[in-house]
Amino acid sequence: MNEYQKRFVALLKTIFELDKSDLDFGIYRIINIRQREIVDYFENRLPKKIQEILAPFANEKTDEIKQKLAKIGSDVESMGMTIDALQDNTPKKQEYIALQKQLSQGSDMSALESDVYSALYSFFNRYYDEGDFISKRRYKEGVYAIPYEGEEVKLYWANQDQYYIKTAENFKDYSFVTKEGINVHFRLVDATIEQNNNKETDDSKRVFMLYTENDERPELKTFEWNAESKELIIRFIFDIPADKKKNYVDDNYTKIREYIIGVPELMMPLMYQTSTDPKKPVTLIQKHLNGYVAKNTFDYFIHKDLGGFLTRELDFFIKNEVMHLDDLDTDNEVRAESYLAKVRAVKRIGKEIITFLAQIENFQRKLWLKKKFVVETNWCITLDHIDKSFYPEIIANKTQIQEWIDMYAIDEIKGDLNTTAFTNPPSIEFLKENQNLIVDTKNFPTTFRDRLIASIDNIDENTNGLMINSDNYQALRLIKNQYSNRIQTIYIDPPYNTDATPILYKNGYRDSSWLSLMQNRLFEGKSLLVDTIGYYSIAIDDTELHNLYKVLEFTLPNYNIFQVIVNHYPGSGTGRSNVSKTHEYNLFAVKKNSDILRGKAKNAGERVRGFCRSGTGDNNFRYGRPNSFYAVLVDPTTHTIKGFEKPPLINEDFLTSNTNEGYLRVYPLGADGAERCWSLGYESANEYWKNDMLFCSDNNVIKRRYFDDENRDLLPSMWVDSKFSAVVNGTNLLTKMFGDSGRFPFPKSLYTVEEAIEAGTFDDKQAIVLDYFAGSGTTGHAVIDLNRKTNGNRKYILVEMGEYFELVTKTRVKKAIYSSEWDSGKPTEHNNGISQIMKYMRLESYEDALSNITLEEKGSFFGSNLGDEYLIGYMLDMEAKGSLLNLDAFISPFEYNMKITEKNECKEKRVDVIETFNYLIGLSVHSQSSISYFSTKEAVNPPYEGAVDLQKDLNGVYGFRQIEGTLPDGRKALIIWRNINQDNILASNAALDAYFSKYRINPADREFDVIYINGDNNLENLRLDDEQWKVVLIETEFNKRMWEE
Repeated sequence: MNEYQKRFVALLKTIFELDKSDLDFGIYRIINIRQREIVDYFENRLPKKIQEILAPFANEKTDEIKQKLAKIGSDVESMGMTIDALQDNTPKKQEYIALQKQLSQGSDMSALESDVYSALYSFFNRYYDEGDFISKRRYKEGVYAIPYEGEEVKLYWANQDQYYIKTAENFKDYSFVTKEGINVHFRLVDATIEQNNNKETDDSKRVFMLYTENDERPELKTFEWNAESKELIIRFIFDIPADKKKNYVDDNYTKIREYIIGVPELMMPLMYQTSTDPKKPVTLIQKHLNGYVAKNTFDYFIHKDLGGFLTRELDFFIKNEVMHLDDLDTDNEVRAESYLAKVRAVKRIGKEIITFLAQIENFQRKLWLKKKFVVETNWCITLDHIDKSFYPEIIANKTQIQEWIDMYAIDEIKGDLNTTAFTNPPSIEFLKENQNLIVDTKNFPTTFRDRLIASIDNIDENTNGLMINSDNYQALRLIKNQYSNRIQTIYIDPPYNTDATPILYKNGYRDSSWLSLMQNRLFEGKSLLVDTIGYYSIAIDDTELHNLYKVLEFTLPNYNIFQVIVNHYPGSGTGRSNVSKTHEYNLFAVKKNSDILRGKAKNAGERVRGFCRSGTGDNNFRYGRPNSFYAVLVDPTTHTIKGFEKPPLINEDFLTSNTNEGYLRVYPLGADGAERCWSLGYESANEYWKNDMLFCSDNNVIKRRYFDDENRDLLPSMWVDSKFSAVVNGTNLLTKMFGDSGRFPFPKSLYTVEEAIEAGTFDDKQAIVLDYFAGSGTTGHAVIDLNRKTNGNRKYILVEMGEYFELVTKTRVKKAIYSSEWDSGKPTEHNNGISQIMKYMRLESYEDALSNITLEEKGSFFGSNLGDEYLIGYMLDMEAKGSLLNLDAFISPFEYNMKITEKNECKEKRVDVIETFNYLIGLSVHSQSSISYFSTKEAVNPPYEGAVDLQKDLNGVYGFRQIEGTLPDGRKALIIWRNINQDNILASNAALDAYFSKYRINPADREFDVIYINGDNNLENLRLDDEQWKVVLIETEFNKRMWEE
């Protein structure tokens, strides 16, 4: 193996992550499983292929020339002469000289191979950068080309055709727990001003270095060991090093090792060997240190089409840097053919490696785009929504009562003549008087949670908020089918990418990393906006303002961009020199030809609008808002509203005749007979009617009054008011709510967010607001506050992936629900809460998806004629197929387990397959049962041989759970989940038939269009002649929906 080959093989090992065999997570773990086959391919089979391509031109032609020279020499000797004695002008001498020249100009194998390896190294090395392929389209040395199609202005950035996948989850605080119970934290210390001024350049990259203690921050130590709490803190900085030649990975470990050796309690837990390879010993602390550095240094992007990009670049590279027309000497056939052989080898081997790389990149892309599982689902529900029969269980739950004490200080509620005093446990009467207390189902068994949710009708319609703990890109993709064309406002406060609020970015690609992060997510969010009136509102400062403006125009070409200046730091401002910045920006993206943004209401006038909604989105129809479809009772003589009837179930007929009192039943029906909905839910309509804000016209059309609220000027472009202060109504407000400071950096003013939301939802108090950079939860708080002030029913969806989701984001929303006024972490009022149902859930991460991949060896392919083709093109898809989505496990859907990482420890955990499927098909849930278990007995009057009857049995083997709802296209759906006895499918299907027949309700009252069931079944045999429903296998639908792009 010559030096050129060694260098190229070393590069391939780096590109294919084979030099990171000590990392046992993510794509590294998967590649390491097949390391032996991959290394053998690089070191042995690939060189043979190059030799096979070059051999005919490096050897056979040379041998042919040598044979001709020998024959001429023999012919001349047979004439009794020598070649040297021949005259130069003789044909034999001229032919001999020409052949010698050809031989000297010909190519030997080693030289050709070196050229090929050199060219391949040059090509692949220019695009690879620490775990990522950067899409720089090379034109020539130092010059790049971008795709340009004649636009007036072209926006392009280095990572435009890549997904940004890096998260900051483990950046600031990476933690793990040893089996001895020692908590180890790698904490990142914020860089100082001096360090921040050490700006990054192309030849200076940031690295992880142990924090150096200094007098300016004496409270921070490099190492802190607390023997009592068994907690070790090791502090780092991430910055440009002074000594660029030092290996900081080794230096960090050496210093950490020295410290641990000096602490006896830490020696055994942290210094034991985790590696099974005696040649590469790795201690536990070293393993986690390497993982921490790798997770935050490598693999920032996944290419959308790596194969296509590299193939185009390879063709360009060959034409411009390998193939030179001047070198094609047509007078020298040998040299020309050997030269073309080198080109052929570079192209063929290059494309083979590209295919291999594309296989790995496409596999990661597939996992990134896969809709992620809901790992767990829980609910926060105020007591007014909970049936009194649950109260004894709630009172008996010590964890829930303690949470109320810690969060709401209910132990300070004293009794008087009108108030029941708190006792521990509290009385049922106390619960009845404190209906805004929130029950969090995480404090209860799952059986309690399921029974509670089953007791609430129209659960999705009545849910006020949804909170998702997940990477925002994954969350947006999962909720797309349910919320497409339903979101009116997307408010986001993304990281500003400043030194104070940076994103994790690849060295040298700070702005392009941010652009990819934003563009991917802006695009996904766009499909959720209501087609005509949905809008984006995005907070930003000067650092990325220009880039945000351009990426909005690029991603939302049919939207106008409006810029608002917000004076959020009045007086003090920020800045280190010259100018103190007191402002930031809010960019509004509004559909062209839409005029929807308005400022605060003016105190004049009254407006009247029709009560029936008239839009085209799902939320304007009965199936989208079943609680807003009901009869308004009208006196036909006086044309006055006399009351309302409760909403009929979505799948049942409704009475259109007059009531017994002679009142008209007026429904929100369109001119075409379409079942639309009123602009208020049933409960809200009653309140508005009592306040004289609903009335009936002479022709029996229901109208709604708007006092003052609708009389508004255009939204002003300058927001200057003390209420927008991020200090007073952001940081200080959060401190009042939690009783301490520093929980979340730079929270927005509550009123800045309220203003942005109300600007476009002032006339629709049932709008849905989405924030997928939820941070401390200001947007959820703002929606709750607005609803309080305007008697609205706006809903919120918050997405946040940080570890503070539980401690800050969700807790803040729970506090905002309970009371509007706080001080020192306690509510100043206990009786001004707001009725609320909030669902929160955690999703599987991309890293979790990788952790669940196992490769099933197809050994017969390796070593066969198809071996290389299989290895470079099909191995991952073929061998990982069974672990990408384990449909076989759907025989026990209530016990579907996956490997889920929590605090950097991967554990088997039961995931919520049922909730996942609801989102995959976009189901709006009306009702869902808890799991019921049955045993079977022989049917009394069996309709067929083997038919059974069911009897409830907590220990029964047949478990069933059903969900009813509406699909995005308006079809009514029933979903039946069940346990299946794989050893006796016939018995399982007999139990299913019995369950369907036992719990079937009159089809006239409850008619379904589609029934989803897991496992093969014969349910369609039970369909009656007048029924039209069809059965869809859950496994088939699940698999299709999970992988759709």
